[in-house]
Amino acid sequence: GVVYNYDEEGIHRSQTGWEQCISIPLVQPDMFELIQQWDELLEEFSVGEAWLPHRYDEQEHNCYTYALAFINSVRTMQGRQQVSKSEFTERFVIPQTRRASRYIAVHQELTTKEFYIVPLPDQEEQC
Repeated sequence: GVVYNYDEEGIHRSQTGWEQCISIPLVQPDMFELIQQWDELLEEFSVGEAWLPHRYDEQEHNCYTYALAFINSVRTMQGRQQVSKSEFTERFVIPQTRRASRYIAVHQELTTKEFYIVPLPDQEEQC
């Protein structure tokens, strides 16, 4: 897909270069209508004056601010309460980061040591 991001040059839309990022699922699978609208809402949000290049500030008005502001705009549209930076970080970012860290640790062990992985037999064969 397309990744939207914001930096000192403004809004960027990229299809490559984000292969090493962590994806944080925010939309429930049963919210089909919102999933269909997501790209359109993101495009509309991204053309706002708040995201012009000269407004960028590394500490206070950055890519994290952009992502959270978009998420909060969708939450507001749904009649839900906005989340603060700390709440979003604790509820969504940290759990996914921990999961990724565990995955990376297992991956590193598997690639640096000699392992042979044997598939488990089907349950019918175990009886």
